Amino acid sequence: MIYSETITLSTKGFSDILDVTQQVDAVLGRSKIQNGLVTVFCPGSTGALTTIEYESGVLSDLQKAMEKIVPSNIPYEHDRRWGDGNGFSHVRAALMKPSLSIPMIKGRLVLGTWQQIVFIDFDNRRRERNILVQVMGG
Repeated sequence: MIYSETITLSTKGFSDILDVTQQVDAVLGRSKIQNGLVTVFCPGSTGALTTIEYESGVLSDLQKAMEKIVPSNIPYEHDRRWGDGNGFSHVRAALMKPSLSIPMIKGRLVLGTWQQIVFIDFDNRRRERNILVQVMGG
C-alpha cells in the first residue's frame, strides 16, 4: 500500500530550519500503514531534509558550518546567469539533499532518542514550501 500527502510550510529563508517531525508523524497515522518506509521529499532546488537534534545550539552550529562550507557572500555562476543572488542556496541544498527515507515499525517512525526530521530552507527569501510525504508498506 502507498499513501501520499503534502505538508505546506512557510519559511523565512537564509537557512531557516523547521522541525516537521510531528507533521510527518500525523501523515503516518492517517495512512493506517504499520510497517514500511516513509519518504519525505521537497521538490525545489533550494531546500533540504535531514534528521538532527532540534536544539538551538545544534541549529546554530549547523547554520554556521553551512556558511563556512558554502559562503553566501562570494560570487556564484548561478547569480551571474540569473541575477537572483541565491547561488549559494542551490549549492547548499545539493550538498544536503532534497529527500529523506525513514523506516517505520508498528506505526512509529524509527528515529533516535534525540532525532527530529527537519526541513532547511537555504533560499535568500521567504517561501511557501510543499513537502511530499509518502508512506509505503503494509
